[in-house]
Amino acid sequence: MQTNYQELLKPEILHEVSGLNLIARVVVDGYLQGLNRSKSLGSGMEFSQYRGYEPGDDLRLLDWKMLARSGRYYIKQSEIESQVSVKFILDASNSMAHQEGELTKMDYARVLVASLAYLAHQQGDEVGLFALSENHLTTIYPKASIQHFNRLLQELLTVETTGTWPMNAISNERLHERGRKELIFFITDMYEHSDELSAFIKALKTARNEVAVLQIMGQDEVNFDYKGTVTFEDLETGSKLKVSAKEAKKHYLETLQNKLIQTEELLLHQDISHQVFTMGEPLGETLNLFLKKRINLV
Repeated sequence: MQTNYQELLKPEILHEVSGLNLIARVVVDGYLQGLNRSKSLGSGMEFSQYRGYEPGDDLRLLDWKMLARSGRYYIKQSEIESQVSVKFILDASNSMAHQEGELTKMDYARVLVASLAYLAHQQGDEVGLFALSENHLTTIYPKASIQHFNRLLQELLTVETTGTWPMNAISNERLHERGRKELIFFITDMYEHSDELSAFIKALKTARNEVAVLQIMGQDEVNFDYKGTVTFEDLETGSKLKVSAKEAKKHYLETLQNKLIQTEELLLHQDISHQVFTMGEPLGETLNLFLKKRINLV
């Protein structure tokens, strides 16, 4: 029986490399099971080179004729596939520490990155990770090996939420690679004090890349299902606000809707995709977005 990834979303599983790897495999394998095999492997691609099999590679990519001839395991790899560099930029500011139940936004960000990175690895793509806050920077430049994927998961687990988004974020010169087709995912809750996140996102887009923003929100943030008098705390500044949930709900939901529309329009104008991911929901739409963006590049 197929495991539902939500059943695995427990701190004792999620906060270990083996557990995060398991969640990613369950998410992606369950998703690919519903797709036509030719589509998931890249319909119409001309395979022109091989590489040795590595533990964790998709067995469907094994060349069985090569195995019969040589007695060795080889993975078919196309020139088109090897040209895509997938980069994940992770907002590690303290607002990502927002918690609902046992898990935080950062926990779900880890699941998103791990699942997308696993899918990219299955496609033969390089994957890299950049996690930023005002106090810390994680930089892992893209590579395609299974060892590198495991290192990415390890670094993903060490990312801590702290402070605010840096005013002087990583420069485009360090982020972009000349001559490579890039697919960039920015995972954030879009909590900004002025326009620091919006300005950073706009600078990500180039003529040669595809960019998507995955905005993580909590169920409580989306629905505002609070009762009585509630005290809200800004996780980045420490300021607190006490409100009547009943009186504040209508204004809050209207403000939230307007903000989401503004964000969508801003990114659409820059030819950047925007998807809101609510904590706990299925990841199918996000994996769909990855494949669509990748097709645009190849």
